[in-house]
Formats: sequence, structure tokens, C-alpha cells
Amino acid sequence: QEQLVESGGGLVQAGGSLRLSCAASGGLFRDYVMGWFRQGPGKEREFVGLVGWSGTTKIYADSVKGRFTISRDNTESTVFLQMNSLKPEDTAVYYCAADESFTKLAEEYDYWGQGTQVTVSS
Repeated sequence: QEQLVESGGGLVQAGGSLRLSCAASGGLFRDYVMGWFRQGPGKEREFVGLVGWSGTTKIYADSVKGRFTISRDNTESTVFLQMNSLKPEDTAVYYCAADESFTKLAEEYDYWGQGTQVTVSS
């Protein structure tokens, strides 16, 4: 049973940066693909990006490509989401998720964190 705890959210001005962390415990971290998702006000949860088991393979949503970077530290069982050039439309609750399969579909992820709020002011 993988447990995930996000941190690092907050309020930032447009154009600024934030780094989210997601600490995992309870399972073999390296066995999981780690995904980031977000849910903005009045919106459905959407895929942000994912990183494969070794950290080499990464996929990003078009809306964040070139601005966000995902990385993972398997020795520390932590995945990171570096967010640069933030825009007001990036405002959302950000969730990390874990699954043994390589997937972008939220419904296929077995484990979820509680989420962390990111607010970008204009």
C-alpha cells in the first residue's frame, strides 16, 4: 500500500515558479510510475505529466510542456514537479499518483495523495 504526501503548494505571481514534492512510503517506490494531475475550480481532473520507473521516460500535457519538469529520486522515494513561468490558468489542486502501469489515465492510478493547492495571481 503506497502512501503519498504532497507539499510545496502556495500562492505565486504569474511568471513565478514553484516546486512541488510528493513523498511516498509503504511500497517499493521504484515499482511505480508517478503521475501528476490537477483539478482547477469547476474543472475536471486533468493529466499534467508522468515519469517512468527509472526516471528516464517523461510525458507532459501540451499545456505545461516546456514550463513544467518532473523528476524523481528513487533513493528518497520522492517525485518532484518543477513549475516555471506559471500562469493564472495553472491554478488548481495538484495531486501526485502512483501506479505500476505506464498510463496517463487518472482512473487507472491506484494511489493518490491528498493534493496541494497552487494559486497563481495575475
